[in-house]
Amino acid sequence: MSATCTRVVVLGGGTAGWMAACLFARAWGDRADVAVVESAEIGIVGVGEGSTPQLRAFFAKLGVAEAEWMPRCNATYKNGIRFRGWSERPGHESYFHPFASALDLHTEPLFFANARRRRQGLDVPAHPDRYYVAARLAERRLGPLPAEHFPFDIGYGYHFDAHLVGAFLRDHAAGLGVRRLDRRVAEVDVGEDGNVRALVATDGERIGGDLFVDCSGFRSVIAQGALGVRFLPFAENLFNDAAVVMPTPHRDANDIAPETASHAMRHGWRWEIPLTNRVGNGYVYSTAHCSPDEAEAELRAALGVGDEPAARHLAMKVGRVERSWAGNCLAVGLSQGFIEPLEATALHIVQATVEGFIGVWDAGRGTPEHRDAFNGAIAARYEGIRDYIVLHYRANRRTDTPYWRDNAANDRLSDSLKAIITCWFTGGDLSREIEDQGIARYYAPLSWHCLLAGYGAFPADGKLRAPPPGTPGADLAALDDFVARCSANFRSHGELLAAARPPLAA
Repeated sequence: MSATCTRVVVLGGGTAGWMAACLFARAWGDRADVAVVESAEIGIVGVGEGSTPQLRAFFAKLGVAEAEWMPRCNATYKNGIRFRGWSERPGHESYFHPFASALDLHTEPLFFANARRRRQGLDVPAHPDRYYVAARLAERRLGPLPAEHFPFDIGYGYHFDAHLVGAFLRDHAAGLGVRRLDRRVAEVDVGEDGNVRALVATDGERIGGDLFVDCSGFRSVIAQGALGVRFLPFAENLFNDAAVVMPTPHRDANDIAPETASHAMRHGWRWEIPLTNRVGNGYVYSTAHCSPDEAEAELRAALGVGDEPAARHLAMKVGRVERSWAGNCLAVGLSQGFIEPLEATALHIVQATVEGFIGVWDAGRGTPEHRDAFNGAIAARYEGIRDYIVLHYRANRRTDTPYWRDNAANDRLSDSLKAIITCWFTGGDLSREIEDQGIARYYAPLSWHCLLAGYGAFPADGKLRAPPPGTPGADLAALDDFVARCSANFRSHGELLAAARPPLAA
């Protein structure tokens, strides 16, 4: 790379491409010349409409306030994900997966203890929703921003229009000096040393660079195409490989839920993501169990719509590349890998990849040895997230279709996930197991406990015995009081969204 100014060429716009460009331009400033090559002729997938709390940190790093970007992107707040219908066990037809907060320190230990007691056969309350303030906020349609006098932060994510977020970041990137080149790439020129020398446009123009960032989507033009980086599919333990999506209007635009809803379907699941102007819907399914026409019909029936609105059908390439960083190319976004959108991790991985790369490079560790370490860390992140997603299917409590039965019978599991399952069902200390494995940085004990307890993965009710007198956690009155009083410090979701809108022109 040039000692004075690093030429960074990002292939592909969309949310991932412009996110990467903003991060590079922000971190390297005048030490880098950042250009994004995208063609108006090539569309983007553009259906990822939810995030984890890491997106909040991303905008904070850019110095962009919520009031600046949220109204432009029809964004709403997200306290977590509500799972509906993933279990047939009475009392566990739904559960909420919250984002972590400082308040959990006061309630989570009791939840973990009661979940373990119930696994060990004691009849104590262990449904996760009761133990987390975020679950109460979502239930009461309260947003995640507390009153100024309340000194505790709540973790939250967002819902948004992915096309509009990409456009916002494109405009922001321009203010950081990022150049946009409207070109269609016909060829990637790779030198004998395995490094990319230039992108060659359809008119023959050569776009040279020192670092090439592949954000070309599932096509993975540079990484998989030109450099031949191997793609490792996850099909053996994640069956879903397609989605059908369509928007619907709000039933009540004044009552927008601050949560993503994930509804189990016959051959997969559907998301329900509320934006300020509409609801995004999509059915993620397995083509081995269901045809696209059958999926679309089932989605329309669930939404109560006829032939309108029009549907988009998408093929999903689920898995990851063997190396995210190959030569002088960094694969980011869909060109790097994809894990189905059940937990909205796509942008989180984009951010982690680019920030991790910048950190390694700034430390002067661009050697093959440190490149291998970086690739290993990204691969471990993908596989850690994959295992958590797989558990949603492997631990499902449905028996109504071959799809769900096949998932429950799937034994193609990693050793890590097998150990998690064994620990849970033998009444072990799940938090310690997660700590010993070093996987809490992907999903904390909160997430694993909420999933399994939310499904009702406990002994049958008839096998449970009453807790001995004096068992801690049998009386939850203090817990309920704490959660209720904390929740009283939060405003309605609708009020927060109204406050974030810019004032009307006079």
